[in-house]
Amino acid sequence: MVFEQIRTGGDRNFAYLIGDRESGQAAVIDPAFDPDMVLARAAEQGLEVKYLINTHGHYDHTDGNEAVLARTGAKLIAGEIAEGKEVVLGGVKITFLHTPGHTMDSICVLAQEEGAPAKLVTGDTLFVGKVGGTDLGDNARREYDSLHQKLMVLPDDTEVWPGHDYGVAPSSTIGNEKGTNPFLLRETFEEFVDLKRNWAAYKKEHGIK
Repeated sequence: MVFEQIRTGGDRNFAYLIGDRESGQAAVIDPAFDPDMVLARAAEQGLEVKYLINTHGHYDHTDGNEAVLARTGAKLIAGEIAEGKEVVLGGVKITFLHTPGHTMDSICVLAQEEGAPAKLVTGDTLFVGKVGGTDLGDNARREYDSLHQKLMVLPDDTEVWPGHDYGVAPSSTIGNEKGTNPFLLRETFEEFVDLKRNWAAYKKEHGIK
């Protein structure tokens, strides 16, 4: 599998390039503010971009869509309709998990290759040591359910690759997040929301940037 995390500017945004070298096929995720660099990396790897994927509809993830679609003719995949859909790039299988919360259309992208840990691109649903922003009501509940029912049930060695470099590191694993992410260590939804409500004070107390 070809897998690259690409810094695209904006608010510490990450785009991703996923491909299969043998078939020469690739998918681009959230090209954001620097589609030229993302497409240049695909070209350097000898890959043809067949799919453009958005983890959600916020402009800081979709801003590069028009350029990528115009230059590649890729098929766009986005939103909750992607749930359960599978895309195959040679030996790489990509599946989509609808994970509402940060937005209603949020999805996470699971890339799997036989014999290797899966890679999960989480957009703004899960960061390293943090979670995506929501209100403190229905969307927080949706995010809590998405995290616990969709993501934390994945194998511990599943790699976590977020949409922004907001956390304590640019990548992690499901197992590491289970054991260290303060939001995931909260035992109830009420405690989860309480941490969201008091996150600024918690960060100050624990020296988190």
